[in-house]
Amino acid sequence: MAEGETESPGPKKRGPYISSVTSRSVNLMIRGVVLFFIGVFLALVLNLLQIQRNVTLFPPDVIASIFSSAWWVPPCCGTASAVIGLLYPCIDRHLGEPHKFKREWSSVMRCVAVFVGINHASAKVDFDNNIQLSLTLAALSIGLWWTFDRSRSGFGLGIGIAFLATVVTQLLVYNGVYQYTSPDFLYVRSWLPCIFFAGGITMGNIGRQLAMYECKVIAEKSHQE
Repeated sequence: MAEGETESPGPKKRGPYISSVTSRSVNLMIRGVVLFFIGVFLALVLNLLQIQRNVTLFPPDVIASIFSSAWWVPPCCGTASAVIGLLYPCIDRHLGEPHKFKREWSSVMRCVAVFVGINHASAKVDFDNNIQLSLTLAALSIGLWWTFDRSRSGFGLGIGIAFLATVVTQLLVYNGVYQYTSPDFLYVRSWLPCIFFAGGITMGNIGRQLAMYECKVIAEKSHQE
């Protein structure tokens, strides 16, 4: 009975594992939502630049808002941004190579600014032909990866994202959802994969930074417990 008296009458403590799993699930959902809205915002801004220069043309009946963007573009870009932003840190974790190059928010914001600049150049800068523009944007996109990423996983994922997104865009244009003026790479512009590559690197950097912030929060909670 003496031993029984020393036992705590309250419920047993489950330990930090369950709370850690719950925290990670909640944080994963929060990161996904944040990435989604970042993708939606960038899609509205960047698509507006393309439309103003008549790079992309949507049928009049799908022009939906003051942002002059088809209604389905922002949600699709937001979903893709969330997937990419969550995928990058997941791949880093599985490869056992945590990305530590330039891990601060100021670097991430500069990366976003460079990406917007690359997209702006594709719409505003006039070249003699699309080949010169494509080569210039390819160099700028690789420069963005070298400046803000430099990881093999980041480069590989960027190439994969560019390929997949270009194929999907080709199918959308082929089915008449929208069109590009003066296409020179089947149904789209030849520089489009460069934009997708730079966008993948940018969203990957944002996702990595959010994941690193989550790890810091979990570590602080574990230390307090």
